[in-house]
Amino acid sequence: MEAKANRREQTKAQNRETILAAARQVFAELGFAAATVRDIIRATPLASGTFYNYFKSKEEVYQALRDEQALRLRPRLREARLAATTAQEFFQASFAAFFSFVAENGRPQGQPDPFRMDSPEVLAGFAELKEDIAAAMARGLIPESDSGALAAAVAGVAFELGGRIKAGADVEEMTGFATALFLGGVPALASS
Repeated sequence: MEAKANRREQTKAQNRETILAAARQVFAELGFAAATVRDIIRATPLASGTFYNYFKSKEEVYQALRDEQALRLRPRLREARLAATTAQEFFQASFAAFFSFVAENGRPQGQPDPFRMDSPEVLAGFAELKEDIAAAMARGLIPESDSGALAAAVAGVAFELGGRIKAGADVEEMTGFATALFLGGVPALASS
């Protein structure tokens, strides 16, 4: 009985990954707007009803793909922040890791940029950022302040500048800009 349950779980995982792989391919080829659930299903060997056992829509599949990216990105960000020994290293390493990831994994043309900010994986990433900022404050790297507000500001700047990187902006330039902004505010931007 246990072997049958294990096979069933393995099949479910394989089916889900088959759908996600097909969606990656279809979104890359057709663009998100033009792609349909039917296109995704056709790119798999699965029956059409199987798709709906896992996802309700192409938007849900797209969010699952974005959540996978969040799961791959979070360890890079955490490692960069925890290795920092100064405020400059903290911000610079954080932005550099995020912007590099965006440049490497940016969305293909035609795919939507907005995605749910309240998915468990994204929320966990925000929680880790807040924890790491609080830890940096406790270590004396960053002046004591509202870690939640600072985390929100860092995330907002990262996502907005990440959009510029997807449009072709230079990773190092955006990293320098964001780091200077957080270290010295707007007056510091004149010297960066």
